[in-house]
Amino acid sequence: MSATDIERRRARRTPRHIPLHLVLALLVLYFLVPFWWVIVNSSKDSAALFGGTNALWFAPHLNYGENLAQLFTYNGGLYARWLANSALYAFAGGIGATVLAVLAGYGFATYRFAGRRAGFSILLGAVMVPTTALVMPTFILFSQVNLTNTIWSVILPTLLNPFGVFLMNLYARDALPEELLDAARVDGAGEFKAFVKVALPILRPAIVTVLLLSVVSSWNNYFLPLAMLTDNRLFPVTVGIGLWQSTASTYGAAGTNLWSIIILGSLVSIIPLIIAFLCLQRYWRGGLTVGALK
Repeated sequence: MSATDIERRRARRTPRHIPLHLVLALLVLYFLVPFWWVIVNSSKDSAALFGGTNALWFAPHLNYGENLAQLFTYNGGLYARWLANSALYAFAGGIGATVLAVLAGYGFATYRFAGRRAGFSILLGAVMVPTTALVMPTFILFSQVNLTNTIWSVILPTLLNPFGVFLMNLYARDALPEELLDAARVDGAGEFKAFVKVALPILRPAIVTVLLLSVVSSWNNYFLPLAMLTDNRLFPVTVGIGLWQSTASTYGAAGTNLWSIIILGSLVSIIPLIIAFLCLQRYWRGGLTVGALK
């Protein structure tokens, strides 16, 4: 095929891609404009925020430093405690949910046992149930064992991640050949050693994916801690910012000074998630089993 024919094909193909590119550009704007709004308005004081300045551009005077100081000193520095609480809930819940998902998904994919199909069917059914629908039954259950208003009332429910188990099961079935495990057993490796030395390196992309999904879900959890906790010192940052927002809305003009630190607090609260994605994205690699059986 000549170069001229290739150019003609590209010229005929390009118009078809224009609508798709336009849709993608609109989606990018849809997701980036709110983020840009938070970045811009977290730099303003209350006068600039409500003084008719352009909502999508900076005020003449950037107020990041003053707003940041107010954010971490307001209410005795309660925001820093909320950040620490969110980190604890996300770390404990995310790692715990990932460990259970890896073990359960690997077990469903590798072993044949009685009740395997029924158990996996129940798992699929659990994936379809919205987590918010389980908050009230969980609250009633925890109140009967006196676990409400404790950190365990937030951590323990997040350890169960049916979607993570489902994702690990699918990845293990597709990416983990049984011949590799059989070869490890023939070489004298036990089940635990075969899992650690053979399965875990291959499952690493799925493990990182489940870990990130679990951490983000735990960090952004709002309804569960709102229902479980009454002590504001145990609140995660999501519930804490919601508390400040309701306070600012209730007091009207008297609460306008709160809005600047609320917006900046929202911006600060997503920075740990951005760092986690940037640090872990290099582990999302596929094709780790290519050539493993040759």
